[in-house]
Amino acid sequence: MELFKNLPEMDLMRSEKMTFVQLIIPVESAHRAISYLGELGLLQFRDLNEDKSPFQRTFVNQVKRCAEMSRKLRFFKDQIHKAGLLSSALPTMQPDVDLEALEIQLAEHEHELIEMNANSEKLQQTYNELLEFKMVLQKAGDFLLSGKSYETADGRELEENVYASDYPDSVSLLEQATQSGASNLSGLRFISGIIPKSKVLLFERMLFRATRGNLLFNQATADDLIMDPVTSEMVEKTVFVVFFSGEQAKTKILKICEAFGASCYPVPEDITKQTQITQEVLSRLSELETTLDVGIRHRNAALHSIGFRLIVWMNMVKREKAVFDTLNMLNFDVTKKCLVGEGWCPIFAKPQIQEALQRATFDSNSQVGIIFHVMDAVESPPTYFRTNSFTNAYQEIVDAYGVAKYQEANPAVYTVITFPFLFAVMFGDWGHGICLLIGALVLIAREGKLSTQKLGSFMEMLFGGRYVLLLICRDPSCSDAYTVGLIKYRDAYPFGVDPSWRGSRSELPFLNSLKMKMSILLGIAQMNLGIMLSYFNSIFFNNSLDIRYQFIPQMIFLNSLFGYLSLLIIIKWCTGSQADLYHVMIYMFLSPFDDLGENELFWGQRPLQILLLFSALVAVPWMLFPKPFILKRLHAERFQGRAYGILRSSEGDTDSEPGSARQRHEEEFNFSEVFVHQMIHSIEFVLGSVSNTASYLRLWALSLAHSELSTVFYEKVLLLAWGYDNFIIRMVGLAVFAFATAFILLMMETLSAFLHALRLHWVEFQNKFYQGDGYKFKPFSFAAVLADDED
Repeated sequence: MELFKNLPEMDLMRSEKMTFVQLIIPVESAHRAISYLGELGLLQFRDLNEDKSPFQRTFVNQVKRCAEMSRKLRFFKDQIHKAGLLSSALPTMQPDVDLEALEIQLAEHEHELIEMNANSEKLQQTYNELLEFKMVLQKAGDFLLSGKSYETADGRELEENVYASDYPDSVSLLEQATQSGASNLSGLRFISGIIPKSKVLLFERMLFRATRGNLLFNQATADDLIMDPVTSEMVEKTVFVVFFSGEQAKTKILKICEAFGASCYPVPEDITKQTQITQEVLSRLSELETTLDVGIRHRNAALHSIGFRLIVWMNMVKREKAVFDTLNMLNFDVTKKCLVGEGWCPIFAKPQIQEALQRATFDSNSQVGIIFHVMDAVESPPTYFRTNSFTNAYQEIVDAYGVAKYQEANPAVYTVITFPFLFAVMFGDWGHGICLLIGALVLIAREGKLSTQKLGSFMEMLFGGRYVLLLICRDPSCSDAYTVGLIKYRDAYPFGVDPSWRGSRSELPFLNSLKMKMSILLGIAQMNLGIMLSYFNSIFFNNSLDIRYQFIPQMIFLNSLFGYLSLLIIIKWCTGSQADLYHVMIYMFLSPFDDLGENELFWGQRPLQILLLFSALVAVPWMLFPKPFILKRLHAERFQGRAYGILRSSEGDTDSEPGSARQRHEEEFNFSEVFVHQMIHSIEFVLGSVSNTASYLRLWALSLAHSELSTVFYEKVLLLAWGYDNFIIRMVGLAVFAFATAFILLMMETLSAFLHALRLHWVEFQNKFYQGDGYKFKPFSFAAVLADDED
């Protein structure tokens, strides 16, 4: 045990040692101090005002001002986006934020933009009205010219262009015009206008019902699209002319036009007046086009000036809001002259934090320095691992299961190796692995460019796991040779198994047996590693009870049964024995004293099996009973005054871990609860040893599935199509094979192998030692604030 204690610490194996600190900051240097700490990003503040609502905090007005400035900046961003312009940040460094000046500047820009938008909308509205008036004059003029031919037109032709009346007692409008001739033509009236094309059908039906068919409705599609000044979308419209008779009908038609948003324009019947008005409208349209172009150029120039500094302003406002949000987590002292803050920081960061606080005091010309001192804390410290672009993906895989408890063994150290290896065992295809390798290398080569771009969810997932893809692109298949068992008598092949098995009748049984036994060996090895890590956790936390009554019986139980099975597999491979391992393991439980006969692999196997079976049976009560009773005795002794040491028990969660500022309150000891917990833990381990070992057979199953699918697509699709002397059939077969390779063998099989490797690590490996009940270290950092807002 002393040997392991003297080993040097491994990076990433344990989380960084944390310390709980208190800051006493004079008010005049508080803003600058928090800003410098945000740039450093190594201090996690505690909220000392949790009982207060956001509106009861000290700096709520400053937060509101920052929120209002953020709203204005979002307005600028939307306007720039609508104008089709690009925003860019200034390359030079910006001085400290002057909130007052920035707020005034943003208010001026917003007022200017709102005024320009209002003027532009008015001009656009006027332009649209004139454009609509022009089209109504053109189309309605054609309708009026054709209307004059009604006097001499044939009655049948008239009937084809009118609505039939549903009321036989009433005389229709066109019947009046036909029968009366020119004398009654003066009683006809018309209304002309324009309406969106999507509303024409309902508009026409409503007019027909309101006037009971006493109208003539003519329509024509407008030549030009009209731009909506609010949405800036181009709308297709239709010009209409409604002929009617009577003042009551006119009132109804005008109300319907208003309800449907139709614009009505007066059109004179005199052609000369129509021509004169059309010329005036065209002249005004030309003037408005010039005015609109000048206004758009002026507005775009203002937006371009804003866009040149928009990103810088947005970052400045985000930083300021983050600073005031953090200041709201601090409390005033009794003198109201200093702010008091508390938080966690890594021990290695203390000199950097102190240096940043000294700079803040000097730059703010404060007469009083900032006090920084270490305190004892009640709660558990946060967990912080320093990772890089390579190890971060594996750490995220572990954290998705649960964040490590403070300074417990980190599974990510081993996941870097075991996760790609188990994935490759299940994927098991060096050809497809090369395809994944090429994709990973492309992502890594373009890492600098892609890291600054906003990727989609799928591409972001691939880019984040680029180093996982890099390591999983390898084939772990065994390099066999001609052997007896596994004793070679010829040189090994570069990779794969003996090619003489290929195509033989016993190929599948041989490969299944080989892969199944390899799966069990790999599973037992990884589960033993997990139990060994629980031993290192117990040593680190000085928990001798867990070593004696958890680690030792677990190792005995697992290896007495499944470790023994692994030993038999290796002996059978090395000796080439024909022993039936199924028979050996089954009758080890059913008839442990019977003679093994031809299934005996080595001398003394039967006594060894009896000893291992007895050890496994003893290990179960060893895990279950001693620990709860020992904990009860130690608890009683402590409160009777015969022992004053703190009980270091991971189950009671009353440990005080070395190197931390944590001090735990003593919890009430409940024997029944501790006993039930220990019983659940013991039963879970015993049953899990069987189920977890069987779960590792998924390595064999997925490897078999991938190889058989590859064979089927190759032989039954590609080779079958290539057997035809037809170019089209060959190309179709090649296309189907390429599709199956890309989407089934590369995408679906990769996802399947990834998920199963994830399961093996989360359940079979990590449940042997990993509690995962900690919480992440989330320091106040400007970089994190800006990154979160971008997402």
